[in-house]
Amino acid sequence: MSVALLAGGGTAGHVNPLLAVADRLRAVDPEGEVIVLGTAEGLEARLVPARGYELQTIPKVPFPRRPNPAALRFPKRFLDSVSRVERLIAERGVDVVVGFGGYVATPAYLAARRAGVPVVIHEANARPGLANRLGSRFAAAVGVAFEGTPLPNSEFVGMPLRVEIERLDRAATRVEAAAHFGLDPDRKTLLVTGGSLGARRLNRTVVESAHALVAAGWQVLHVTGGAAEVSAPDVPGYRMVGYVDRMDLALALADFVISRSGAATVSELSALGIPAVYVPYPVGNGEQRFNAAGVVGAGGGILVDDAEFLPEWVESTVLPLLADDERIAAMAAAAATAGLRDGTDRMVALVERARPGTVGGGAGEVPGDA
Repeated sequence: MSVALLAGGGTAGHVNPLLAVADRLRAVDPEGEVIVLGTAEGLEARLVPARGYELQTIPKVPFPRRPNPAALRFPKRFLDSVSRVERLIAERGVDVVVGFGGYVATPAYLAARRAGVPVVIHEANARPGLANRLGSRFAAAVGVAFEGTPLPNSEFVGMPLRVEIERLDRAATRVEAAAHFGLDPDRKTLLVTGGSLGARRLNRTVVESAHALVAAGWQVLHVTGGAAEVSAPDVPGYRMVGYVDRMDLALALADFVISRSGAATVSELSALGIPAVYVPYPVGNGEQRFNAAGVVGAGGGILVDDAEFLPEWVESTVLPLLADDERIAAMAAAAATAGLRDGTDRMVALVERARPGTVGGGAGEVPGDA
């Protein structure tokens, strides 16, 4: 019986593609076993068991960025985590480790290497994280969500998408989607979202522009996320919600989007051919700007810095765009050329190819280790 250990978690950007691959592995081989490795604190602690998968946890051991007492404790804690994963691999007969980045990925990659089990990696961001940069050196296969991602021996597979997004018929679902949010299916819809944690600049600017956006003939579905710090304006046709459990319905209704450019968001909008204004998160290593580069270069999106996304910019740039139906249609067609819907199948194909007993399967080698 095949046994896959899927390692990743912490954020939706790691957990959602992991669950998409887990679901497809289970569909392809119902007799096979799928185990998920995560932490007790991450989003996976809730989502993985709810999806019916076994979750094995190890402590969250962040790589120390500066000398301090935690840095002194790091080597032992980290090696303990590697040993725990190695025992799990041996006890459960794991034949492939599939990693999606995050705190648990590096111990999983090193444990698999020790055990002689092949590693397969998916990198969601155009600028790779530390764990996947390390693991890609000896992985049997590396799939990336964005072309040009700088990882050795990588293959473009796109983003493993949730099945409800992968199979979404936007036109057929539009009436249901409008009813779900209390909006008009016949009116053009602008979706605004900053992700689960929200985005202060997006929220504040769009609320301040509410009257102008609605006056331009659009209705607005505004998903504020956590810590919104804004109140819904008293504007007919403007619907504000904190969270959306049915994001597929929000995307079915959206004719245009204003959002952050997280890897999953860019991938889903591109796969569905939805044009967007992308406002990259201004903190971090700049990966969100790189995530949007492909679709923006294709003409399916516009990139604006967070500091520049102000009501004045909405007035000078967004409102004229929303009034140009031909340009929006052209952007939608261009966005679709930058995305794909079969990222899950492509990633699962890498996993199956890497398993022992298949052509080209087995553990990878570190370059120069021969």
